[in-house]
Amino acid sequence: MNKVLIIDDEINICESIKMILEYEGYEVDYSTDPAEGQKKLGENNYDALLLDIQMPGINGFEMLTWMKELDKLIPTVIISAYGNLENAVKATKLGAFDFIEKPIDRDKLLISVRNAVNQNKLKNENRELKETLGLEFKIIGNSPKIKALLESLPRIASTDARVLITGENGTGKELVARALHQLSNRSDKPLVEVNCAAIPNELIESELFGHEKGAFTGASQQKIGKFELANGGTLFLDEIGDMSPQAQAKVLRAIEDSRIQRVGGNKYIDVDVRIISATNKDLLEEIKNGNFREDLYHRLNVIPIEVPPLRERREDIPLLVDYFSEIISKKYNYPPKKYSKDVYEFFASLPLTGNVRELRNLVERIVILIPEQEITADKIKPLIRAESSSEDLFDLSNSFQEFKENAEKAYIQKQLEAHNWNISKTAETLGIQRSHLYSKMKKYKIEKEN
Repeated sequence: MNKVLIIDDEINICESIKMILEYEGYEVDYSTDPAEGQKKLGENNYDALLLDIQMPGINGFEMLTWMKELDKLIPTVIISAYGNLENAVKATKLGAFDFIEKPIDRDKLLISVRNAVNQNKLKNENRELKETLGLEFKIIGNSPKIKALLESLPRIASTDARVLITGENGTGKELVARALHQLSNRSDKPLVEVNCAAIPNELIESELFGHEKGAFTGASQQKIGKFELANGGTLFLDEIGDMSPQAQAKVLRAIEDSRIQRVGGNKYIDVDVRIISATNKDLLEEIKNGNFREDLYHRLNVIPIEVPPLRERREDIPLLVDYFSEIISKKYNYPPKKYSKDVYEFFASLPLTGNVRELRNLVERIVILIPEQEITADKIKPLIRAESSSEDLFDLSNSFQEFKENAEKAYIQKQLEAHNWNISKTAETLGIQRSHLYSKMKKYKIEKEN
């Protein structure tokens, strides 16, 4: 449950706001004494703060300054009867998230609190990401291509230039995007990710730009889009090659104008985002086929980064196997594994068309299913070869597209079985969203047998 603190010297205001927010499912605490409010802030974790300006002893501006000095980064909504422009500007400069006037409008209060809580969630997720970046999201390799890539990242990250990351599925494009954000001067702001392939075309504009209440059927409340959520930070447009032409046009306009308009809205909102895109498609070919805008391509492709497939960096396989084995063993609290030389040689001989992601999944299977700590190739071959046991997978009468679809179907089926048909865990392992996995299951008619 999201927890909100109110600091206002008027008890009637505190009680009325408390009643409104508790009815909407928030856990609410309040204080009419600013000093007591400071104590509560020090002893508890809150998702949002509602703060009055004019209070005896410590006013709202002094409270914001105190919070800033102590690094109390709680999204704060100022509530004040003195709603002049000067106060709003001053509060914003001191870090306030929003400013609403008394008497308080219920709808505006709920929207502001919801947005503040969402921002706090994003900040927490971003902080957790930074803490795990050195482990789960580390780019591993000593091959010349990976070394060159790693050496280029700090220089690219120090700018706001737009980056287009290309590479096959499973090569680690998302890791490159995360590293660029982490190394940039925007690292203290959100990294917001959008999987363009997983969002239906009719919802992509709302997802990117947000919508106003009543903008379309089902829009029962205002929604803040990814561009706004990423304001000041980085917006990662994954699978950009799958974005609809209509959405492409709006993204192009947002890039050119540095402002967006919510669906159903009539005002423009300034946004400051660094855009990083990624795709496994040949966008130049997509442009020729009329599927991608050439002007958008040139806007996105300021700095191109190509992530090499694993077959071009096989010398990194031993490092990757050891790395994945270590983090997976820690994740499940298993003793560390030790691999013989023939294990690395065996992995190097595999096609590994799923690249680094496939290799990680295979290592995870080994860590979970083989209890021994000493691992040899003979022990893992039965597990790995079972991956390609589908009768029609290597039917030479099939087209290449049919082969790829059969392989994908077999792989998804195995992952679902390995995770006991848990959709969330399977989607996380595959590196896709739940909605995307459901679409794949529907496409291939994958169902759990009773």
